[in-house]
Amino acid sequence: MADLLERWAAAARGAGATGPAGLTEAGEELLRRWREPHRHYHTVDHLGAVLDVIDRHAELAVRPHLVRLAAWCHDAVYDPRAGGDANERDSAELAVRLLTGLGLPADAVTEVRRLVLLTAGHLVDAGDADGALLCDADLAVLAAPAPVYERYAAAVRREYAHVAEPDFRVGRARVLSGLLDLPALFRSPPLARHWEQPARANLRRELVVLTAAGPAPA
Repeated sequence: MADLLERWAAAARGAGATGPAGLTEAGEELLRRWREPHRHYHTVDHLGAVLDVIDRHAELAVRPHLVRLAAWCHDAVYDPRAGGDANERDSAELAVRLLTGLGLPADAVTEVRRLVLLTAGHLVDAGDADGALLCDADLAVLAAPAPVYERYAAAVRREYAHVAEPDFRVGRARVLSGLLDLPALFRSPPLARHWEQPARANLRRELVVLTAAGPAPA
């Protein structure tokens, strides 16, 4: 956890935090959220994986520190029972509260809020390099080797343990179909070249299993 807190503080300072007061406390609040017991995929491990992608490809971003802060906040509020984009909206407002309290410039806070909201649908405009890197990092697991992808899918199922199996299959199939309908899953060209096809293969394979196991999605 200490390493993650150092990464949080470095990103906040790089984005314009005016002093150390509250910096550790804000990072600890975020980590407490990421470590909530109902999480199985949207955990500290997911946060670390997203940050690692951003760090490895920071040259693709215009304001990489803001992309890192958005990564910290993007699933900070996560309730599997929430509907629509409620989690993303609440996470964005949490980002505003925390970052404003740390003295970040208003334009930086507004940009982090915008980036967090992008993760609701992963729809990124052409030329939005920062949005592309954040969303690509968030979806990187889709392109993982098949055993890793299957563990991810199983972890998502555990997060939705309150949903009956037939209903989960329908809802999950709808999510996968929506991703497959995107013109591109990954928008940063260097990442898309390596990840687009493996990700689509993983999604299609899971979708076949879901629809073969029960009624097709409505």
